[in-house]
Amino acid sequence: MTTNNVTKRVALLIASVSSFITPFLGSSINIALPAIGGEFAMDVVYLSWLVTTYLLATAVFLVPFGRIADIYGRKRIFLYGTVTFTLASLLAVLAPNAHLLLLARALQGVGSAMVFGTGMAILISVYPLHERGKALGINVASVYLGLSLGPTLGGLLTHHLGWRSIFMVTALLGVLVTILLLWKLKGEWVEAAGEKFDLAGSLLYGCMVLALMYGFSKVPQASGFLLLGLGIAGLLFFIWWELRTDSPVLEMRLFHHNLAFTFSNLAALINYSATFAVGFILSLYLQYIKGFSAVHAGLILVFQPLVQVIVSPIAGKLSDRIEPRLVASLGMGISALGVMLLITLSKNTSLAYLIVCLVLLGFGFGLFSSPNTNAVMSAVQKRYYGVASGIISTMRLLGQMFSMGVVTMIFSLYLGGVQLAPGNFPAFLKSIRLSFTVFAVFCIFGIAASLARGRLHGQEQKQTPNH
Repeated sequence: MTTNNVTKRVALLIASVSSFITPFLGSSINIALPAIGGEFAMDVVYLSWLVTTYLLATAVFLVPFGRIADIYGRKRIFLYGTVTFTLASLLAVLAPNAHLLLLARALQGVGSAMVFGTGMAILISVYPLHERGKALGINVASVYLGLSLGPTLGGLLTHHLGWRSIFMVTALLGVLVTILLLWKLKGEWVEAAGEKFDLAGSLLYGCMVLALMYGFSKVPQASGFLLLGLGIAGLLFFIWWELRTDSPVLEMRLFHHNLAFTFSNLAALINYSATFAVGFILSLYLQYIKGFSAVHAGLILVFQPLVQVIVSPIAGKLSDRIEPRLVASLGMGISALGVMLLITLSKNTSLAYLIVCLVLLGFGFGLFSSPNTNAVMSAVQKRYYGVASGIISTMRLLGQMFSMGVVTMIFSLYLGGVQLAPGNFPAFLKSIRLSFTVFAVFCIFGIAASLARGRLHGQEQKQTPNH
């Protein structure tokens, strides 16, 4: 279909607002957690599941819905996802107890999976190649804008209107996107009409992710190790199945004999595993240990995403001239330094020290993210851009879940099922220090994976799956 300028602008507006909502909600919720925990008398492990449940639901359904959208229509699935997310946000506003709030977060994850799997694909579908970079740049900027505004605006909303107002804002944005979709965005995009959907692979993938994440939350109990074992076995069986399926839900052949693609995705997985839970931990630390208000804590945490906003576009351009693995590896190294400095966190740690750590983390992640994505997309032929984009999104979500899984496991070991109170603050600080120690080790492995990907510049990538 011929795409006019109005359709392109509307698609960009819809994709950008959608890309803003999720990081905004995520970083806002981190600030609101103590308020939510106070209202519903939730322990710190249950609080972590408010974050993890959303990520888990998104990760389980992201890949299948991306494939369903290719077969049945991207706009249709995007619309269903937006409506699901909006209704789930309204359910969270009205939630009378912690269990219903957890259900709302799970439904938000399902809706987000539909949106994640289609929004970027619609954007690429309507913009020609020579305009695509600018459009994707605006879309990525909206993600970082959401991350930047979340802690501050979320803190203000929580302080003045209560934590439920955060979900109300996201619901209103969801209504806006729905209206634009139905009223302004014309046409449909179906790239794989008539192809078979890999239901067995999707079920295998979902069960594998669930077993791994729930297993983490149960360690060191025997059931936790059993679930982890089942999850790893499920992963191996899933890979075996996908390699033998004519129409796989996740194209595994792209990893075969393609070190740049494989290690770039591995580096992304490790980086998100090492950095995602930092905001969650520091939000609790600032409000419980330091006694700051939600607004004050939000203003402190905003340093990291603000630095990312500044550094990421520069790093992306830099990776066009310098080997992406060098730029990304430097970023991972700086992230490692930021995490290592947080290992010494105590009740008496100065605010200036904490801000330096956040700036280092923002600088490191900003240097890593764009060049690493560049490396992933440069490692495959153009016709696999959609698949490659889906795989790196999956790596991001799995890394985020793994990060929260590690924290949930450590909190379970040190704090069990009790609410945070002055009496258990020393145990809480010990769990924080152990978490950052584990994340620092992850970063070191991430540097190795980033450097191992090999050169990209001057080498034409010819990797294609062999069916």
